[in-house]
Amino acid sequence: MSSLATPENTEPTFNPFSPAFLQDPYSHYARLRGLDPVHLARFGAYVISRHADVGFVLRDRRFGKDFIERSQRHYGPEIMAETLFDHMSRTMLLSDPPQHERLRGLVVKAFTARRVEAMRPRIQQVVDDAIDAVLDVGKMDLVADFAYHPPVAIICDMLGIPEEDRKLFHACSEDSVKILESAPFTPEELATANGRVQTVRSYFERLYEQRRRCPCDDLTTQLMQSEESGSKLTNEELTASIMLLFVAGHETTINLIGNGLLALHRNPQQLALLRERPDLIGSAVDEFLRYEPSIQFTGRVALEDVWDLHEKTIPKGASVLCLLASANRDEAAYPDRPEQLDITRHGGKNLSFGGGIHFCLGAQLARLQTEIAIVTLLRRIPELRIDNTENPDWKPKFVMRGLKTLPASW
Repeated sequence: MSSLATPENTEPTFNPFSPAFLQDPYSHYARLRGLDPVHLARFGAYVISRHADVGFVLRDRRFGKDFIERSQRHYGPEIMAETLFDHMSRTMLLSDPPQHERLRGLVVKAFTARRVEAMRPRIQQVVDDAIDAVLDVGKMDLVADFAYHPPVAIICDMLGIPEEDRKLFHACSEDSVKILESAPFTPEELATANGRVQTVRSYFERLYEQRRRCPCDDLTTQLMQSEESGSKLTNEELTASIMLLFVAGHETTINLIGNGLLALHRNPQQLALLRERPDLIGSAVDEFLRYEPSIQFTGRVALEDVWDLHEKTIPKGASVLCLLASANRDEAAYPDRPEQLDITRHGGKNLSFGGGIHFCLGAQLARLQTEIAIVTLLRRIPELRIDNTENPDWKPKFVMRGLKTLPASW
C-alpha cells in the first residue's frame, strides 16, 4: 500500500476525474512526482509519474497491455464476447507479443519515411482549403474548422475511404476512445456500440471484396496483401487495424494541432518567435508534444512481480498507469524550466509517442501534419487571435487531452 493512501472521506492524492484536474493536470502531476512517484491510487492502479520510471515500464517486457484484464475486472470475463471489446482486443495497440509483433509487422510497412513525406503536397492542399473556406469570414473554430480537416482527410485518403462514407466511422471511433478512457458503458450504450462495430465490419467486408476484384494504390489494399513470415491479417484483424489507424490517425493529431495553437497564444513571446522564425517549427512541434501532449497516459499490467521501482513491489496482475504528460515535465529530465513553453528547447526525450514495442507508428505523420498546419496558419492569417486563452473548453477526458472548441478571429 502506498504511504500516501488516503482515508475514504478525504480527497485522494491522485484524482484524474475531478474538474480541477481536467483544467490543469500538470500541477497535480508535479505534486505526485515529488511526494509519491509510484503511487497506489484509490481506484487500484499504480500511478508512475517520473520520466525515468515511465520509460522503464514502457520498455520492460515484464509489463504488458492491460486491456483484457482491466475490462474483465470491471465488467466480468464475459465482456470479451461483446463485439466492441472483441474488436478492440484485436488491435496491436492493446495486444502483447506474439500477436502484437505479427500485427505491427504487417502494418508498419505503410508508414515508411518516404511514404509519409510523399503526403506533404496533399496535406498542404487540405490545410490551404480549410483556411480558404473561412478566410473572408473573419472567425473560425480552430478545432472543427481547421485542426479537424488535415488528419481526417489524410488517413481516409490513405485507407481509400470515399469522402461520402467517412461519417460512418466517427461514432465507432468515439466508442473506441471511450474504451481507451476506461469510461463505463451502460448496457444500452454497449448494445449501440456493438451495432456500430458490426456496421463498420459489414462495410469493410464489402470494401475488401471490391479491392480483391480491383486492387487500388491505398493502404487498405496494401494491408490486405501484406504478409510477414507466412501470416496475413484475418478480416476481423484487418478491420480492427484500420479502425485503430483511423482513431489514432485523426483524434490525436487534431488534439496536437489545437493544443499547440493554444500553447503558442498563451505564450506570446514564443508565438512571435515562431512567426519570425518558421524554420523552428520542427523543434516547436517537439515542444508541443512535451508541453501539452494529446495522450496523457498509457496503461500496462505487471506480468510478474516487479521490485525495481522505488523499493516498492508491483504485484503480478496489477494495473499500472504511466503518466506520459507528467514524465514530459519531470525536472530530472528537463532541468531548464520544464513548466515553460520553449520552442527552441534542446535535450531531453519526450514520451508522448510512448516507448518500447508500442512506440507510435504514426509519429512522423502526426509531426508533419502539425508542422504544415501551424506554419501555414500563422503565415496566411498573421492577425489571428484566440478569443479565450484563460478558460479554454477542454474535452472531459483524461487519456486524450484536447479541446472541444477553440474560437479564433482576425
